[in-house]
Amino acid sequence: MELSLNAAGENPQSEEHVKVLIIGSGPAGLSAALYAARAELAPIVLTGMTFGGQASITHIIENYPGFPEGLEGPKLGELFKEQAERFGAKIVYDTATEVDFSERPYIVKTYGSVYTADTIIITTGATPRHLNIPGEEAFTGKGVSYCGTCDGFFFKDKEVVVVGGGDSAMEEGGFLTRFANKVTVVHRRDELRASPILETRAKNNPKIDFIWNTVLKTIDGDDAVKQVVLENVETGTESTFETDGVFIFIGHTPNTELFVDKLEMDDAGYLKVNNMMETSMPGIYAAGEVADPHFRQVITSAGMGAAAAIQATRFLEAME
Repeated sequence: MELSLNAAGENPQSEEHVKVLIIGSGPAGLSAALYAARAELAPIVLTGMTFGGQASITHIIENYPGFPEGLEGPKLGELFKEQAERFGAKIVYDTATEVDFSERPYIVKTYGSVYTADTIIITTGATPRHLNIPGEEAFTGKGVSYCGTCDGFFFKDKEVVVVGGGDSAMEEGGFLTRFANKVTVVHRRDELRASPILETRAKNNPKIDFIWNTVLKTIDGDDAVKQVVLENVETGTESTFETDGVFIFIGHTPNTELFVDKLEMDDAGYLKVNNMMETSMPGIYAAGEVADPHFRQVITSAGMGAAAAIQATRFLEAME
């Protein structure tokens, strides 16, 4: 990648060199920023489109150590940010749009700037997966949602469908009962994949019902969602189910499009890292859900971010 010049021979975007550039601002990115800042490396964090990552749209986080009563996701992100900034990290509200890892210093373009970096820590996270069925895209924002904490308020005294059987589905489904009169969980299997405590909590909630061995075929309505067509995966029988909303929690896709053909990935698109958080390129590290298809917890992402920053620090020390 060459930095483009304008007619006067000047770069139209501002340029800045940093020792540590962090792409992404979730728990992994902000933890990496804290550790890199404490090492006096003056890291820059590119927040991406959503500051705080997925944790920032989680209503309550109950399993992060040190907060026995739980803590709101957005608040935890702000605390991470304040702590990193206290030691000298710089938070930049911008998004990486292009990268060049062909030689060091590495180059990262954003909408507003161009950065050269001695080391890079990638913490771009993952995006909720879609069903890809008729009506899903058309009714997104009109009854179809991927975030209960974001949109639950709009379904006060209504009935909604939750698709999925993992932790996210049970957590968000439980949150939705604060507003909805009824939450119906539709799951393609006959048992949940959620942790035992979340499963017990959901099954004991009088507002939550379950439809097992079933998938959504279509989402229908006029100006908003009115019904879904269900299919039993064992019998093939289809039925119509009236609902005011559909909340989809069926997993995530890693945000790695920017790094295709530049870094090694697994078959699902997650960045490959070793136990030192090192990617296939020296001086480039990855942490959090962009490199973690298994645990996907705030605490594990934070730990990975800290480890990546420690390794980046050691890499720079060795280079010097």
